[in-house]
Amino acid sequence: MTDRIPVVVILGPTAVGKTDVSLRLAPALDGEIVSADSRLLYRGMDVGTSKPTPEQRRLVPHHLIDVAAPRHPWSMARFRREALRVVADIHRRGRLPFVVGGTGQYLTALLEGWEPPPRAVDASLRRELESFAAEHGAEALHRRLVEVDPERAAQIDPRNVRRVVRALEIYRLTGEPPSRIRRRHPPPWDVLRLGLSLPRAELYSRIDARVEAMLQSGLIEEVRRLLQAGVPIDSGPMSAIGYRQIAAYLQGDQSLEEALTAIRRATRILVRRQANWFRRDAQGIHWFESRPGVEAAMERVIRSWLEGRRSTRPA
Repeated sequence: MTDRIPVVVILGPTAVGKTDVSLRLAPALDGEIVSADSRLLYRGMDVGTSKPTPEQRRLVPHHLIDVAAPRHPWSMARFRREALRVVADIHRRGRLPFVVGGTGQYLTALLEGWEPPPRAVDASLRRELESFAAEHGAEALHRRLVEVDPERAAQIDPRNVRRVVRALEIYRLTGEPPSRIRRRHPPPWDVLRLGLSLPRAELYSRIDARVEAMLQSGLIEEVRRLLQAGVPIDSGPMSAIGYRQIAAYLQGDQSLEEALTAIRRATRILVRRQANWFRRDAQGIHWFESRPGVEAAMERVIRSWLEGRRSTRPA
């Protein structure tokens, strides 16, 4: 048997059914669930994130849910550090870790071992770059990135000033093009990746139903409580889809119907971005259509994989 930690990953776009499937698979395989969703980290953000309910979390141990206050956001680096610790602890207790989520950047950072580049000690460099963009335009700032790192520049929409600023900040801090300094140190795991999918139109229909369910379950009240608790409207957690739109409604910047339309639109855009993270033709992902009973087929694949690992035990 290999000494590497076995880890099952369940991934796919939002609303595809990852939570329901993982709640069936993990108990059947003596597993525990590690969330790889960047918004489930935060306490008080339950409705808008479709967080597993307390009843669901009593069925099987969950990790990295409700571990942070929205006023104190976690970085991707901290998530990765904590996830590595949690997975190792689950394995030490003789159980099977299930990493479940749809945040592609967090999953990739964890599974491929991204080492986040350094950040400036103070904000003066960032303010300088943002002021340049405000004065000369986003395209002019993007051209500065093209000059020092055309590869990274090609990956960033020129209108996305925040990402362009970050890339230039990395270059100024390290003297190296950002595209060259992404260090990768994959964890010592054997990983089985299982993907869930649905036709896009069907997924959009699920999203519409989810948005309506969130509204009925108290999304407006949840966002109001967060704002009253002093969570900044421009903070990372509040940038989550649903929260920023409802916050705009509560501040009188748009009607409720406009906010709901914006939520649906933003979620569709997210689904398309997730398709880039979780490509159907990507090697190493076993894809399943998210239909009733799909967990039975997924369980067979997991058991076969685990048996294959046991058969490699050294003589």
